[in-house]
Amino acid sequence: MPQRLHSFTPDPAAPSPAERALQAQELLSAGRAAEALACAELALAAAPGLQPAEMVRAAAVQALQAADPALTALELTAVIRGEDPKAQLDLAHAYAELGRAADAERCFKRALATGPRMAAAHAGLGALYLGVGIDDGAEHHSRLALRCEAGNVVASQTLAEILERRGETAAAAALLDEAYSRQSLFVEPAPHSQMTVLVLSTRSAGNIPCRYLLPADRYTRLIWYMEHARETQFAALPPYDRVFNAIGDPDLAGPSAGTVRRLLERCGRPVLNHPAKIARTSRSQTPVLLAGLEDVVVPQTARIPRGQLERRGLRRAVAEAGFRPPLLVRPTGSHGGKGLERALTWPALEAAAAALGQEDLYVTAYRDYRSPDGLYRKGRVIFVDRRPYPYHWAGSDHWMVHYDASGAGEDPARQAEELRFLDDPLAALGPRAWAAITRIGERLDLDYCGLDFSVLQDGQVLVFEANATMLVHPEDESGPLAAKNPAVGRITGAFHAHLRALAAA
Repeated sequence: MPQRLHSFTPDPAAPSPAERALQAQELLSAGRAAEALACAELALAAAPGLQPAEMVRAAAVQALQAADPALTALELTAVIRGEDPKAQLDLAHAYAELGRAADAERCFKRALATGPRMAAAHAGLGALYLGVGIDDGAEHHSRLALRCEAGNVVASQTLAEILERRGETAAAAALLDEAYSRQSLFVEPAPHSQMTVLVLSTRSAGNIPCRYLLPADRYTRLIWYMEHARETQFAALPPYDRVFNAIGDPDLAGPSAGTVRRLLERCGRPVLNHPAKIARTSRSQTPVLLAGLEDVVVPQTARIPRGQLERRGLRRAVAEAGFRPPLLVRPTGSHGGKGLERALTWPALEAAAAALGQEDLYVTAYRDYRSPDGLYRKGRVIFVDRRPYPYHWAGSDHWMVHYDASGAGEDPARQAEELRFLDDPLAALGPRAWAAITRIGERLDLDYCGLDFSVLQDGQVLVFEANATMLVHPEDESGPLAAKNPAVGRITGAFHAHLRALAAA
């Protein structure tokens, strides 16, 4: 369900000191200490010694002293320079980075109130709305941003994701190519940077999500979209300490592979998730990579080019690859279950393949993995420096388990089951399964990656996918899944420790 966004709007018809003091208290209760302090000061200027205003002022000062100094400075600047859209925009971005969507929305809107053609504010608001599932608002503000500034990267990224969801893949790709051809390298400085990381990315959806792995308050990020990188840029890059290859899907790395290889040959910096290791994790190569691991079941997968399907016919091409229904079929380069279909018969397979259009297909032998109680269960672990950390566990009545649609946040029994897994995966899965998962991480041999899996009734681990394009993010602290956050913190903490260890080495 999309997060409800709202703003507190001071009443311009309430200027008396007592009413200002009440307004200051409401602002303080809403977590807006800098604005509460300013409002209390206005009340005290008109009525020195007014006790409610004095109390709010003291509490606001205490709250500001306990808060992050960088954020406090932005909040105070935005209060002092209330009509300056740049001050509001800077604060909006800070709130968005912290996941404070309602506060960020308010500040973006304040920036637009005085700078209605401010492309960065429209783009930021569009990205914010996309993140909380308000797609119509995201599209509206992204298109406004592009009218104000052709090629705006943030607006292009947001709008491209919306177009991609609607199946307008070519339009999404063209939009991103237009933006990144204008600028391919983006510097995101951290106020108290511990390290500068060059992040290699692409315009496709097959990237490792870095926002929470490399938080903006401690890592300076150089985000480089490699389809549009040029070798002439290599020598002009800002100084950096590490390279993180965030291009996690080898099926989508093709247009950037040559440039990435030449960069890594010259850069002389440690590389996390080297492309040569990522290349082994395509869906068709995963069974080969994990072959022979004890207690690990990896269904065979084949990539069938569209041209071969057209020349040989679907049934013949699939049969010659050694497959027959029941099968899973999906387009190459897809994630999150997009385009994934289960075909129990040849006619169902033909219908599924026809619906996917002109793309190459992956076909995978289907293995029924229902638990004795009739539910399908899927877990995810994240490997950091080859070690497994539990991330989520979900059960569903449907064979394709989507965590967000599984009702994990609404069913106390399923929540308890997930928390048992997150708190003690060895006890929850058993030593046999956990040992098998540990072996998978060692075989993948990546700095950051993940595994989606189930545990079969005989105790073996059934692999759905094992690769680097795995999302990790904290949950809303006031939401039903907040109890997951300690597990998320262990993952991100392990990644930060891994970076530090590399630096020490």
